[in-house]
Amino acid sequence: MKKLKIIFLLPALLFFFTLRGLSEGINDANAPVNLPSKQELAIMSEQQKQALVQQMKDRVDYIKAMDKSQLTKAERKALRTELKDMKKESRAVTGVYISVGALIIIILLLIIII
Repeated sequence: MKKLKIIFLLPALLFFFTLRGLSEGINDANAPVNLPSKQELAIMSEQQKQALVQQMKDRVDYIKAMDKSQLTKAERKALRTELKDMKKESRAVTGVYISVGALIIIILLLIIII
């Protein structure tokens, strides 16, 4: 009877751990986003950059939906720093855009100065 249990449990355990190992590569919204360095970011294609931005958006949405009242002070601070890092990284990925109003003000200042 004991051998019979082992014979049936061994394949089930192997199957379970194999699936767990395969799922580790999948990024979940509740897992922190691994931010690439500037060198890695420079060699990324546009599709990879868009995928990274989408991962960051999913993570931000997950953090906003979180119940933060049950978190400790250190966990809340870690979330804040993670959000700040993602904000800096998203600016590096997407770039900084100048609004039309700011552009008009800059042109007017240049005309006044010259």
